[in-house]
Amino acid sequence: MKQQAIRATFMRGGTSKGLMLLADDLPVDIAAQDAVLLAAMGTPDPYGRQLDGMGGGLSSLSKACIVSRSSRPDADIDFCFAQIGVRESHVDRRGNCGNMSAAVGPFAVDQGLVPAGSGEATVRIFNSNTGKLIHARFPVEDGAPRYDGDLAIPGVAGTGAPIRLDFIEPGGASTGRLLPTGLTTEPIDGITVSLVDAANACLFVLADDIGLAGHEAPEAIEARADLMNSLAHLRAKASVRMGIAPDEATAMALETIPYVGIVSAPQPARTLSGEAIAVDEVDLTLRFLAGGRVHRAVPLTTALCTAVAARIEGTLVHELAAQVPADHPLRLSTPSGVISADAQVERRDSDWHVSSGSFFRTARPLFEGRVLVPGQAMA
Repeated sequence: MKQQAIRATFMRGGTSKGLMLLADDLPVDIAAQDAVLLAAMGTPDPYGRQLDGMGGGLSSLSKACIVSRSSRPDADIDFCFAQIGVRESHVDRRGNCGNMSAAVGPFAVDQGLVPAGSGEATVRIFNSNTGKLIHARFPVEDGAPRYDGDLAIPGVAGTGAPIRLDFIEPGGASTGRLLPTGLTTEPIDGITVSLVDAANACLFVLADDIGLAGHEAPEAIEARADLMNSLAHLRAKASVRMGIAPDEATAMALETIPYVGIVSAPQPARTLSGEAIAVDEVDLTLRFLAGGRVHRAVPLTTALCTAVAARIEGTLVHELAAQVPADHPLRLSTPSGVISADAQVERRDSDWHVSSGSFFRTARPLFEGRVLVPGQAMA
């Protein structure tokens, strides 16, 4: 059977890369869509390299965004994010990706889904994974996005045009509740954790409680097989408590939510490129697990969730970052450098409420054309 060609744009969004696809070019049936995405990315690959597809062997390089015009009065486009497995034949649509969200607005303008003039465009995005709205603001010129600019982000060489992402009412994006269990801290397997859901569900744990300093390189953490296994089981139990999965076996098969955040106080560190991070440059040291690996930067939705958790009294994150003024963005030390995330959080009676969370990213199309998939995938 001949290969099938599907219109696609391959884009970098923040510190991730993925395929940008129009919903009209894909099968309506979700299982059929998943078959196409797996084939396009080269999954499953027991070698973990995805050499027979567009994937790059890492969770941050094995993603897809499906975009269409929206029928909602409060949105211009609908966007579904798909995290494609690397070794296993699995497509996870349970959460969103903040990095790839940065590519969605410019892609929609490039494709003519949203008209733009010159100056600044605002694209209102409805993310179907979380049922939440995102407002993307970025420069445009003569009806097209500008990708050149002066903004540098950790983990990406060079600079680009700033894309501001405002996540509207991000609380409960994965579970329906900002604090899924109603608690700010609780024990799981003798370890104190905080379970918070804003933009994506996250489990926070103190580095010291799991035998880490907190500033370790991703490879050093991944080399601790016993620790990675313990964190995987901790994550599975948290998933059940948060109502994400019905049981631990199901939770172990999910590659995205909840993400595991390892937090510690500000401390000297070095980035993956060898640059020094000074204590006074950051408010929190952070390492995140995503897809069974330690992220080389940080998933942006988890950075937003961290900023939210820092504003909720009683969480582990708040205990470490309580000195940060409420009107200041939180500066996070990650393996690739320092990033900032902001969140507007307030207490309403006995509940916490998040009105929005914001950060800046850059994005760029890398190619436009058609991605080829084996004919049986389309069948």
